[in-house]
Amino acid sequence: MSTRVSTQFREASLSIETGLWARQADGAVVVQQGGTVVLVTAVCSATPTTRAIDMVPLTCDYREKTYAAGKIPGGFFKREGRPTEKEILTARLMDRPLRPLFPTGLMHELQVMATVLSSDGEYDPDVLAVLGASCALRLSSIPFPDPLGTVRVGLVNNKLVVNPTYQELSQSPLDLVVAGTRHGILMMEGGFKEVTEQQLLEAITFGYEQIKTVLAMQEELVAKAGKPKNESLTIRKPTPEVVARVRELAVPLLARVNEPKKKGERRVALAEVLASVTPQLTADGTVTPEEVAMAFEVVDHDEVRKAILDRNVRMDGRQYTQLREVTCEVGVLPRTHGSGLFTRGETQSLTVTTLGTSDDEQLIEALEGESYKRFMLHYNFPPFSVNEVRPIRGPGRREIGHGALAERALEPMIPSKDEFPYTIRVVSDILESNGSSSMATVCAGTLSLMDAGVPIRAAVSGVAMGLVKEGNRAAILTDISGLEDHSGDTDFKLAGTRLGLTALQVDVKLAHGLDLGLVGKIIHQSNPARMTLLDLMAAAIERPRTQLSMYAPRITLIKINPEKIRDVIGPGGRTIRKIIAETGASIDVEDDGSVSVASSDAAKSQKAIEIIRTLTEDVEVGKLYNAKVKRIMNFGAFCEILPGKEGLVHVSELADKYVSKVEDVVKIGDEFRVKVIEIDEQGRINLSRKRALEPKDAKDGKS
Repeated sequence: MSTRVSTQFREASLSIETGLWARQADGAVVVQQGGTVVLVTAVCSATPTTRAIDMVPLTCDYREKTYAAGKIPGGFFKREGRPTEKEILTARLMDRPLRPLFPTGLMHELQVMATVLSSDGEYDPDVLAVLGASCALRLSSIPFPDPLGTVRVGLVNNKLVVNPTYQELSQSPLDLVVAGTRHGILMMEGGFKEVTEQQLLEAITFGYEQIKTVLAMQEELVAKAGKPKNESLTIRKPTPEVVARVRELAVPLLARVNEPKKKGERRVALAEVLASVTPQLTADGTVTPEEVAMAFEVVDHDEVRKAILDRNVRMDGRQYTQLREVTCEVGVLPRTHGSGLFTRGETQSLTVTTLGTSDDEQLIEALEGESYKRFMLHYNFPPFSVNEVRPIRGPGRREIGHGALAERALEPMIPSKDEFPYTIRVVSDILESNGSSSMATVCAGTLSLMDAGVPIRAAVSGVAMGLVKEGNRAAILTDISGLEDHSGDTDFKLAGTRLGLTALQVDVKLAHGLDLGLVGKIIHQSNPARMTLLDLMAAAIERPRTQLSMYAPRITLIKINPEKIRDVIGPGGRTIRKIIAETGASIDVEDDGSVSVASSDAAKSQKAIEIIRTLTEDVEVGKLYNAKVKRIMNFGAFCEILPGKEGLVHVSELADKYVSKVEDVVKIGDEFRVKVIEIDEQGRINLSRKRALEPKDAKDGKS
């Protein structure tokens, strides 16, 4: 039997239904807004995993069926393949707010799957997928104590709107996703066009208020169709007794470990303490080494937090609001188009900008249609950056997510195609990491873009903020290290210019989330750090270079009459291929008559431009042209003055004396200057050789 709840969300109805589809899954719902439909399922394995894990074994997947938009996939096999970047980012959007709500130490593998079954091209299915994930888990027997609400917020005509359409988002300077429970905010993700801190706080507050509507819907549905929770699932965590014994032995030794140290030194010292206490605790056989290791992790975690809250001490000796040491360099690689090296403490990003032509744009195939992407940022996290050994494979979900965040931060500053007709690829290679590598990528990306001569509107910096909270006590930390990220309660990343914010990503580990007051304090505390970073970056390079690298292609934009496009392309593309073959330049023609000519050789580029201008030029009366005789008649000579354009030099206009036979003066193949004296009503061109010889000023159509 089907159970359904619904509410009106602006113009479209939002509904959640269960009991009809995917009934063998532990939990399943169909979420619909307008014509967009998402099926979300939640399944828990019956037996606990035997793998050694230090987090909830949760996997979230999100897939968009092409049939949802009435399309057939491209490619040879004509079926959906590996997940797209959009699908991976949405899967992360589901995972991040769900994870803190599961019981710590849960050992059963969990899989939440969202499948887009119908897309109306109006509403993004991503927030429906996150909402559906919470519903499916709440309806199931899987332990999941609180419903999670998710909404998107836009700003349309200076008014905040909930779950805006694609069309509305295209006009909005703000695109913010907020997820949370009735207790607080658990996740935020957003991209902005230099919004103020106050505008952002207002949008967050508005979004959190709207969440209450979807929370009420879930509770209504669970009351009608929810299953009893399974209380017998395996939860593995150290007993209080073992933690107490480890604490007694380890805390005196951890005092020295927690003195300011480099990341690698602390890791070695920590391992030595664990190796020291383990034999003492396992000697009687009542405690296993695995239990000691789990308890030791708890104790170390607690000691880091106590040092911060009780003694106002960060592990590297900094004050709460203090940045790590920062260095900025540009032009570090000789043959690249632009490069920047940004180092903040033990986190280092080498970022390189490469300029290309429109041929290098990335084709994006999505349910809402095809589009081309001319600015892209790719983030790489090699194992050596954290002194590890592991196989090199393609980019993982984390790398794709970090790259997307940095791209979102920089994108509002990228000039339009009309201003700068290049495709831009930025690559960040993390050379070492101790926290906040995505924000280091934002800073290094700005440096490399400026070094490449990309006329970005303003420099962008980014900083990761942290929080340690116990009861009513809270310490807000600026520029968190990897240890503070691991032991703290939130990873709060902000990026922006001097005028406003461009990106936000927040993940909260607290099951009760963040209250709006703390959110405001964190945003406010980030400002001085971001401004300081901009000052340090400006010391390395204050503004974009005025000249491109000698190794970058030169792109020239020209405009032609759209009706002349066929003259440039030619039958079957013959003409444009000939120009490319003759000049070696890359040529791209848009439907509006915009033509981009690219070449690393300025002379070749200029030659291609001259050919295109000649092909598309209109003949003008009074202009002089070079003419070549093509045909001779008894009344005159037909001459080509532009490619495909011929005119007649009447016998009386061949010379300044009487001519009885045309052949007495010219022959086929002869070249000489002519003047256009008339274009009649039928478009026929009349030329004069003798008037071109007159010593009078005339406009020169072609030298």
